[in-house]
Amino acid sequence: MVTLILQASLIILVLVTLLWFWSVIITNVSIIDLFWGFGFVVVNTFYILRSGEPDTRKILMLILVTIWGLRLSSYLAWRNIGKGEDFRYREFRNKYGPARYWWVSFFQTFILQAVLIMIVSLPLLGVCVSIHSNRLNALDYLGILIWLIGFTFEAGGDFQLSRFKKNPQNKGKVLNTGFWKYTRHPNYFGDSAVWWAYALFSLAAGSYWQITGSIVMTLLIIKVSGVALLEKTLNNTKPEYREYIQKTSSFLPWFPKK
Repeated sequence: MVTLILQASLIILVLVTLLWFWSVIITNVSIIDLFWGFGFVVVNTFYILRSGEPDTRKILMLILVTIWGLRLSSYLAWRNIGKGEDFRYREFRNKYGPARYWWVSFFQTFILQAVLIMIVSLPLLGVCVSIHSNRLNALDYLGILIWLIGFTFEAGGDFQLSRFKKNPQNKGKVLNTGFWKYTRHPNYFGDSAVWWAYALFSLAAGSYWQITGSIVMTLLIIKVSGVALLEKTLNNTKPEYREYIQKTSSFLPWFPKK
């Protein structure tokens, strides 16, 4: 297991280092965001290829992780390419100055994301180091159901938001229809649900401590880079958002308050 983790870590380290070189050339750290979903596809594929004979659960994981990861990276590429560097990275660039930020970004952003990918991907490792029967059981089928719900909320929420933003009449307004009627962050909820589905597959395979990755992913989404950061920004930029907060569930989907 340790050897698998070290080998996968080396692959991710090489890839993020190449991305960092490219970011220095084009002066845009935002390209690391496009790697997030794809990084998990790389790690998961490597684990499956190096873990012996493929079985039903591994093949299922290969399909689900690839669909989720490539969809996310493709969506972020479509949304971000050609629109300049994300405001978060511009703030860091201004803080450290151009003379320092080119190397600070390597550790602060690229290496950090590599470490997080390896930690969050632990449930994927758990499936590939199975000690139980490789036949699908009740936890697997529950995982499939939760993955479908999560993927629908995540992809559907992203689609509805992109369509909403395309309409210039919606500038400054709050999206409160579709999935966004039941949760203020359907895409983040869906992302978290997808990773808890992977945790269930890991448990079904007899790997327990590896679900730590799903816990870390959920904490990142809610407390660090997802919900908390976005809520703070929207509260300051959209007056209607305060009313939206009072009516709509923060994370878990639920019926809006009257």
